[in-house]
Amino acid sequence: MKTLFDLRGNRRLTAAATLVGAAAVTASLVAAVPAPVEQSVNEAATVSVAVPAREPSLAIPAHEQVLLQGSTTGSYFWDDASGRQGDTGLPAIGKPMQKGLFASPSWPLGTEGYIFYKGKKAKFFIGDRGPGVPSDSGVMLDIDGQTFAELTGTTWNENTLTVSGDQGHIPIQYVVTKWGDGPGQRGEPLPFSSGAWRS
Repeated sequence: MKTLFDLRGNRRLTAAATLVGAAAVTASLVAAVPAPVEQSVNEAATVSVAVPAREPSLAIPAHEQVLLQGSTTGSYFWDDASGRQGDTGLPAIGKPMQKGLFASPSWPLGTEGYIFYKGKKAKFFIGDRGPGVPSDSGVMLDIDGQTFAELTGTTWNENTLTVSGDQGHIPIQYVVTKWGDGPGQRGEPLPFSSGAWRS
């Protein structure tokens, strides 16, 4: 017959065996789990957020950044201080009229970017103010006459300051890549009547 002392000893042995068994199972489970891999600081620094690809039709040089993108209607002009065809004088930026000099009713003078029309692209900088009244109807960019003629496949007449054909307005897409530091307001183009060109 077993004594109380013997039963207590068996319980101790059973408890000790259970603890040893549990420790062995835990150790085997821990060994089965792969250790976390630490990423080096340099590797973590190379992770970047995916940026949506630009539309192929609005491609610009890789070193330039898209600050604003949209669409509007463009007209053409040529202000060389000759007084012909509604010429209002030299461009507001103080530079002579030239190819690539566009007019905006609100963007800061010196703003740069590109316009796109039927697969053709032209670089611009904002050097003058306009269109005036047409901007209230959504015509938000005046394109120099030479560029307008190239985009539309027509010809530019230096004597009359007109573009051949009957297109005076075209739908365009634009990309602003640099805001100018002259007077004007950044962001979506605003009509001339808003007075944003003064700020």
